[in-house]
Amino acid sequence: MAVLMVSGTGTEIGKTVVTSAVAAAALAAGLSVAVLKPAQTGVGPDEPGDAAEVGRLAGPAVTTVELARYPEPLAPDTAARRAGLPTVSPERIAEAARELALSHDLVLVEGAGGLLVRFDEAGHTLADAARLLGAPVLIVAPAGLGTLNSTALTAEALRARGLTSPGVVIGSWPAEPDLASRCNLADLPSVSDLPLLGAVPAGAGALPPAAFRTAAPAWLAAPLHGTWSAQAG
Repeated sequence: MAVLMVSGTGTEIGKTVVTSAVAAAALAAGLSVAVLKPAQTGVGPDEPGDAAEVGRLAGPAVTTVELARYPEPLAPDTAARRAGLPTVSPERIAEAARELALSHDLVLVEGAGGLLVRFDEAGHTLADAARLLGAPVLIVAPAGLGTLNSTALTAEALRARGLTSPGVVIGSWPAEPDLASRCNLADLPSVSDLPLLGAVPAGAGALPPAAFRTAAPAWLAAPLHGTWSAQAG
């Protein structure tokens, strides 16, 4: 798993914090880690983006790379078009990931929003870059009502494209989970036919970085270099 794509079932569901946790757990396991953000949207030229946030939380040992930045909080294709800036092709994403993989044990490629968000004028998505790389796609999903459908659709879209996934991570697990969230711990693996590989606590991104790094392995299952289990979680 030299390259692992990270995609959400939607936006604002904790994808960057999950990427940070996976990076921190891998570092704690002794791996060298790089994080690639192909397209950052909704951030100004001098503002920190998602890659910088991963570096802040997971630590300076993480190599972070951003390929393109667009000021408006829109899908990369739309944001690029409105800004009059070049889009990012799946070939460029794959090339950058391969280059990072030459010098790192694990390269995490964090997408924008959901799996099928458009990156360029031709309608290419993170799935196209994953196919070029032969890379698995980790699915980040919300905890509560509605997540079963969106997670099942994302898993189905991956299989339809001949792609694999190591599993699903809940991006923001509430301190007091409601009935739907508790039931989803059992139901997410059933509807997606994928293992549940972790649950990152809500608000984890607000922890001091040192505390975040210490806690991260406990939020993730063994395939992601952690100690979490659905039964214990």
